[in-house]
Amino acid sequence: MNKHLIALQCASKINLSLDVTGKRPDGYHTLESIFQSVGVYDDIEIRMEEGKGLSFSCNLPDLPTDERNLAVKAVSAFLQYSGKQAKIDIRLKKNIPSGAGMGGGSADAGGVIFALNRLFHTNYSNEILCEIGLQVGADVPFILMGGTAYVEGIGEIIQPLKPLPEIPVIIVKGEESVSTPVAYRAIDALENPVHPDTRAMLQAIQNQDIPALCQNCGNLFEQAVSCQEVIQAKKSLLELGASCAVMTGSGSAVFGLFPHLTYSQTQELLLSLKENYTFADVTTFKNESFNIIQCCEEI
Repeated sequence: MNKHLIALQCASKINLSLDVTGKRPDGYHTLESIFQSVGVYDDIEIRMEEGKGLSFSCNLPDLPTDERNLAVKAVSAFLQYSGKQAKIDIRLKKNIPSGAGMGGGSADAGGVIFALNRLFHTNYSNEILCEIGLQVGADVPFILMGGTAYVEGIGEIIQPLKPLPEIPVIIVKGEESVSTPVAYRAIDALENPVHPDTRAMLQAIQNQDIPALCQNCGNLFEQAVSCQEVIQAKKSLLELGASCAVMTGSGSAVFGLFPHLTYSQTQELLLSLKENYTFADVTTFKNESFNIIQCCEEI
């Protein structure tokens, strides 16, 4: 086997709408959600050659390098499914904030599965890749699909939707992070919660009705998670003119949609947020999860 290299960007996601619809006997919660890829990327470089073993490095020294890291877990899942073996080196540069509800770990795992499918020339269908991804994490199948999608079940039932235009988005996150298990326990304790109108959101996407889309963005977790930084972030984005401001995932990042502004105009607004948040960025909706930067065989 020659040495192989692939370098790619892995997109994060936001939840335009997120509702929890039940809890299964095995403890997993079922959901209804509209997932949307956005252009905040982690960078992954994977080198592969003949042999065995896995080495993993990251620009964040506190990030786990064992199977607590979804990128590492994804390697094991792919090799087990395929029966392949190789000496694999992964270098990860994290740009997606952790504990944000933006699927950063899932983006890395999806990127690894996508890359190994190319490097090994296994040519698995997207259905098979999603099957492998679901073993790693509930959001990984969506990452492998990308774009705009209606997601239900525990994340494994994915219906691609009509692509949305590249609406400018500001995403901010403070120092607080939200524990996903704690957030779900808080959801279980809610009495008479107000659920997002997922059907209205689906209709808005079908009609490409952006005002209706903004009107129906919502997240049930906002009623369960007590986080002052989320409340302040929503207030700040709305004061800047966002058509809506909503927490993504189980928190704690908040996004604001600015369909009435250009990307450049939205960038100017970002300057007032940089000082108050550990993460603040302007991006747009994306229709794909992965950008291949480099792919070669003999290095």
